[in-house]
Amino acid sequence: MSDLIIETTPRPGVTQFTLNRPDKRNALSNALIAALAEAIDRARGSDVVRCCVLVGAGNVFSAGADISEMEAQGIEAIDNSTRRRDWETIEKFPKPIIAAVEGFAFGGGHELAMLTDFVVAAEDSRFGQPEINLGILPGDGGTQRLTRVIGKGLAMRMMLTGEPIDAPTAESVGLIAMLVPSGKALEHALDLAVSIAKKNPIGAMLVKESVKAAYETTLAAGLEVERQAIRLAFARGAHVEGMRRFLSKRRN
Repeated sequence: MSDLIIETTPRPGVTQFTLNRPDKRNALSNALIAALAEAIDRARGSDVVRCCVLVGAGNVFSAGADISEMEAQGIEAIDNSTRRRDWETIEKFPKPIIAAVEGFAFGGGHELAMLTDFVVAAEDSRFGQPEINLGILPGDGGTQRLTRVIGKGLAMRMMLTGEPIDAPTAESVGLIAMLVPSGKALEHALDLAVSIAKKNPIGAMLVKESVKAAYETTLAAGLEVERQAIRLAFARGAHVEGMRRFLSKRRN
């Protein structure tokens, strides 16, 4: 197990992944991405893990891809089969995962935060895609995911100028789901993770699958994904406990 990712269980049913390169502002080296994918894969196969939280060490989420690797290896540093496979492992994680952002999430770090299901961020945090300052462009999905979330205009402004946006702006355009006081992002993310972990895990995974379809398919195809998901939820008995509890409360 790599020390680039610290894996802990701070609350019942919740696993916390900490990006652990504080001296490099948690830059996403190939080794770190591989370690995160390995940890994610373990969580995927665990019946105990219901929800995950992703955070950066040292009060910074991530400065982005490892520039020293890119300078030494060129395009192979960020576009190689192993890194693509590891990134896909993270992207396709079926369980809920929350990003807790303090400081900043830039470049690949911002793209990693967008891979999670939603972001809890400190009010003084910042988000950006500064790759243009290096003469390149986002290479881990930023041109596609950011544009889908915040729209063409602001996405273009961020990527063409390289200038970050502050947390209140990010919240106003739907990039982050919850704005909290500085130093409290992890605490609030864990509280939300506990709440999610108490829900039926089948229902939670099907919610994630269906919402992701809204970004990746047509409306008609997305509605079919939703119909099949609700059928599967009933078929696997995801509804039984919750509905019985609801009806019991009404009778009382």
